[in-house]
Amino acid sequence: MTILFATNNDHKLREIRSMTPPAITLRSLADIDYPHDIPETGNTLEENAMIKARTIYNITNMPTFADDTGLEIECLNGEPGVRSARYAGENKNMDDNIRKVLGLMEKETNRNARFRTVIALIINDEEFLFEGIIAGTIISGKRGASGFGYDPVFIPHGRTLTFAEMSPSEKNSISHRSEALSKLVAFLSSRSHIQ
Repeated sequence: MTILFATNNDHKLREIRSMTPPAITLRSLADIDYPHDIPETGNTLEENAMIKARTIYNITNMPTFADDTGLEIECLNGEPGVRSARYAGENKNMDDNIRKVLGLMEKETNRNARFRTVIALIINDEEFLFEGIIAGTIISGKRGASGFGYDPVFIPHGRTLTFAEMSPSEKNSISHRSEALSKLVAFLSSRSHIQ
């Protein structure tokens, strides 16, 4: 089957493509000449994922999914959460976001955090949500050059490497996004949409 991933984020697209079975042909917004960012105006990851999926589904009427991911840090009351990509401000980048997080956590002993991904799927006018979570720890400085986002400061529980120090295949085998995607693929398979 062919399914549209409502993203212009090349990092996410590569990551998802590497985890998608051959029976699924993945298309991106670039494939439909949609270069625009979809405003993420929701107050939750679920709302943002569904906003993006609905926007593109209403244009294409193709099976469409979108995701939203947040880093939720215990000592920051779940922040940055839904604001993870813009935590340091609208015109800031991920280095700025990481600096803000580490600055706020400088004197904190509780370093517990989790990544949470929500995937929204619309297919045949039906809407579904799938969630993936991985718990871990925020370290005090960046390590590693792979990955993206907050990967350089996040070590999953039971591991010694940050996401940014892992190979893509190692990260994808345990990540929040892979858990949510696995649920999506299993759902599609169970509904016989994958021939």
